[in-house]
Amino acid sequence: MKKLRIAIQKSGRLNEESIKILKDCGISIDNGKDQLKASARNFPMEVFYLRNGDIPQYLKDGVVDIAVIGENILEEKGGNIKVAEKLGFSKCRVSLAVPKSSAYTDIKDLEGKRIATSYPNTLQAYLQDKGVEAELHIINGSVEIAPNIGLADAICDIVSSGSTLFKNNLTEVEVMRQSEAVLAISPEIDEKRNEILDDLRFRIKSVLVARQSKYILMNAPNDKLKDIIKILPGMRSPTVLPLAEEGWSSVHTVVNKDKFWEVINELKQAGAEGILVCPIEKMVL
Repeated sequence: MKKLRIAIQKSGRLNEESIKILKDCGISIDNGKDQLKASARNFPMEVFYLRNGDIPQYLKDGVVDIAVIGENILEEKGGNIKVAEKLGFSKCRVSLAVPKSSAYTDIKDLEGKRIATSYPNTLQAYLQDKGVEAELHIINGSVEIAPNIGLADAICDIVSSGSTLFKNNLTEVEVMRQSEAVLAISPEIDEKRNEILDDLRFRIKSVLVARQSKYILMNAPNDKLKDIIKILPGMRSPTVLPLAEEGWSSVHTVVNKDKFWEVINELKQAGAEGILVCPIEKMVL
């Protein structure tokens, strides 16, 4: 029986988040310490633990069928590899940064300057689009120290919180692109494995929608039900059940977590009481 071959980062935050989403999809993985390959017990899948920078080539060559990888790496090394799903975790940005002492005003200030980076293809494309020519120094790791040791005038690197830039006396001046983890597909995937992938994508979508939602229950006086229902977004319409106490109902619905507090405040003002909030494990639409 064919198995879907998925590559994930060997270690680090992206590894942990990748394993978590697979587990949330109900997939149990038999992985021991320092294993490079592991099988799932209850799903036709093999997991390959690889260096992040090597994953695009494995996808191109068809050694693996899919991968959880950052968009930044995929853009830099992936060519035309397609993205099946954006996964919503490991968010960062690819940015240009300069020393805080630099008199930077716009991208044209980098004309003829030295820029250290681990993303030469991404950077070169960005500079060409802006009509800027610069000298690129390709560095693998610790890019942020380059200006301090006189190797470069600026850097291009991924930024999450910005704390690393701060520690190295750098300031972010250009956000080149936003990035997050994605599910990427090999152009060599065959029909049978593509069928397994369809099942996996269905599970992932159910998990991702659930992560963005909250299930809420509340008590509402019947004379205020119409006003309360107008506030609720709901999947289709809220569930309304009569309470044992006459004149009251229980209202159940789903709220997007980004609008959660706004909705809760409106519900309280409209007369809702005893509002309970529950996490959602899966949501099948």
